[in-house]
Amino acid sequence: MPIYTYQGDSGTTSLTGGIRVDKDDPHVEVCGNLDELSASLGVVRAESLPPEFDTIILRIQRDLIAFCAEIVSNSSKMLPEHVQQIEAEIDRIESVLPPLSQFIIPGENRISALLHLSRTVCRRAERSLVTLFRTQQKSPHLVTYLNRLSDLLFVMARKVSH
Repeated sequence: MPIYTYQGDSGTTSLTGGIRVDKDDPHVEVCGNLDELSASLGVVRAESLPPEFDTIILRIQRDLIAFCAEIVSNSSKMLPEHVQQIEAEIDRIESVLPPLSQFIIPGENRISALLHLSRTVCRRAERSLVTLFRTQQKSPHLVTYLNRLSDLLFVMARKVSH
């Protein structure tokens, strides 16, 4: 069976339940940004990471799949526990870092630069989610999750630079 269906050739795509929307619909925009975030995290994982970071990033990539499913459906997949898990990782990593005393310029090393790139993609996904929330309310944990995730990526970048 070929991957192409011709159904998107008119500039529309399907959400859960077969609902057709334009490809620039806010739901599709958010999911596209989350897909790009997952792909950028995949590039990070392809590097020689500390095993603990690889595990964290893989878990986040799985969370992002659930996140996308929630965006295109009426189900709630993201829970406060997802945010708490990220906060615990931030606290653990930050506890071994010196206090931040200056702005960070990405590029200390390749992995750090890639983590910063993923952080900026995460921020874009967060902005597109806020735009979607203007017209359709979803779980409040979604924005919080992306906000904390960008913080986690920041401290991970600091850690691999330290």
